[in-house]
Amino acid sequence: MARMSNALAHETGLTESGLTQFEADMLEFEASGHLAPEGKDAAILQRFGLSVPRYYQEINVLIDRPEALAHAPLLVKRLRRQRERRQQNRSARHLPFASTV
Repeated sequence: MARMSNALAHETGLTESGLTQFEADMLEFEASGHLAPEGKDAAILQRFGLSVPRYYQEINVLIDRPEALAHAPLLVKRLRRQRERRQQNRSARHLPFASTV
């Protein structure tokens, strides 16, 4: 049985796509461009009650779910591409430089 995260324990009800309202709100927040005057980090804490690292852990799990893709396909695909680029950039930084002889 899948373990429910602390963040997801707050929600009540499901959306039509099968996401909890909390999960749908997280996707909406990401889609909004988070134009909060206090900054994204403060907005995450205020709106979701999560630390910034925990928020990103939740988002990364969420965007792998088919329900999230059904709920916001363009957003989820964009977030997946961004994550993949970050992972590739991290991997590239750890590759040793090849010597040219």
